[in-house]
Amino acid sequence: MTTLIIGDIHGRTNWKQMVEAHPEAEHIIFIGDYFDSFDISGAEQLHNFNEIIRFKEETDKHVVLLIGNHDHHYLDVGETYSGFKAAMKWDIQDLLKKNMHHLQVAHRQGEYIFTHAGISPVWMDNTFGPGKWTKDTMILLLNELYQNRPSAFNFSHLGYDPYGDSVEQGPLWIRPRSLMKSNKADGGLKKRFIQVVGHTQVEDIFKSFEATEKAMGGRYYLIDAGPHGGYAIIEDGKIIPKKLP
Repeated sequence: MTTLIIGDIHGRTNWKQMVEAHPEAEHIIFIGDYFDSFDISGAEQLHNFNEIIRFKEETDKHVVLLIGNHDHHYLDVGETYSGFKAAMKWDIQDLLKKNMHHLQVAHRQGEYIFTHAGISPVWMDNTFGPGKWTKDTMILLLNELYQNRPSAFNFSHLGYDPYGDSVEQGPLWIRPRSLMKSNKADGGLKKRFIQVVGHTQVEDIFKSFEATEKAMGGRYYLIDAGPHGGYAIIEDGKIIPKKLP
């Protein structure tokens, strides 16, 4: 079984080449952030997202569309972030709301869990309450919470690092250093799962994976390498970095 994992889109269309390069992939996971490009027009970004939705609806493959912070802030959640396109707000919001049934925060496949930025047990405890979630229920809880109360995933500037580098940050915002720190204290998620995330861009997918193996113990993989043609696949249970020619 092969799973294709595509990092932050931001309006780019090279996801099509990634899909074409792996016709054997039975599962395809988009890690979120479909909007807020600085060099691709808003109309092109809307068209591209529509094509992703059409692909999910028409393909016989299992396609998972995760939501990122650059999608989240168009949903009337009370805050916006860098790159927000005020002139395109209503068009993007309308498109997202029409397709909320296709979007989710978290996905699990075996020992791998996928979110836009990562799952912090500290945030989980603060949000659901200690003892109110388990490693088996967390994916369902996260997805249900987003559908019912998306503002629960807000960044919030109340004392948190403005870059998102805080263990209190949620699955749309937490940065790698804090993600590792939060899971070190908990231990359970780190021992049981491998987290695959986007959000923090890496230039070279191969160097990123090499650093992950050395510094992160092979428990966290950063795959936001789309501008440089990088992506990943999981084959026979092993995650492998890839790059378009």
